[in-house]
Amino acid sequence: MDMAEELRGRRIVVPETRELSQLVRMLEERGAEAVPCPMIAIRDAPDPSPIEAWLRRFSSGSCDDLVLLTGEGLRRLLGFARRFDLEPAFVKALSAARKITRGPKPVRALREIGLASDVPADEPTTEGIIAALERQNLSGRCVGVQLYPDNANERLLNFLEGAGARADPVLPYVYTSEADDARVLAVIAEMAAGRIDAIAFTSAPQVRRFRDVARAYGRDGELQQGLERIAVAAVGPIVAAELKALGVQVNITPRDNTFFMKPLVRELVAALTKDERR
Repeated sequence: MDMAEELRGRRIVVPETRELSQLVRMLEERGAEAVPCPMIAIRDAPDPSPIEAWLRRFSSGSCDDLVLLTGEGLRRLLGFARRFDLEPAFVKALSAARKITRGPKPVRALREIGLASDVPADEPTTEGIIAALERQNLSGRCVGVQLYPDNANERLLNFLEGAGARADPVLPYVYTSEADDARVLAVIAEMAAGRIDAIAFTSAPQVRRFRDVARAYGRDGELQQGLERIAVAAVGPIVAAELKALGVQVNITPRDNTFFMKPLVRELVAALTKDERR
């Protein structure tokens, strides 16, 4: 089958924001009609003071290790460091520190500045980070922890304390609502009415935003009905876990720890064209 015909006639909801145009293009190249509904915007943390203080500590060599949970987090820290004239010192300290990464995205962000991960997580979750760190001697070490919004990650911080380390967390960015409520409700109605074939979730906050809007307007049942009628794709295990917590069956995920958009689209194509062949 010609690539441009693989998803012909399929309508796929795209809640992505940052790389929306890229994901839409990949779907449209395969003949799908993408239905954009950008859910979450990413912004710098509104108060830069604690981030500047953390960057000055880290750049002076205060941390032996740095846990990077997201690629976005490292890029935001680099942006703040540039603003505070700390970028060379920050990158130098980053080079010297032992870098622990959760999944491929922080690895890619490190590669952009010529660095590499020293301790990759066993799997791209908090549990995977902890499993990798359990094999390290953390006693007496200071561990920087790059957090991300809506997750204080007390499990990781408590683990570090129990292992004899001192944690120094930093939260460099926040999530804000992107699509207005009316747009989210319209997409929920289309899913429930059977006018959508699939939805491709690329972050857990997208799932929570759908849930929160549905609850606020008493449309929980309609959202559940809509998600049951369509193919639900999740880019990785964290997104899948968020969906499963809502009682949503995840039909499509990338294989072999390739938690990127291109493998996600490839699995979408495989699942939806398989349905057609039945």
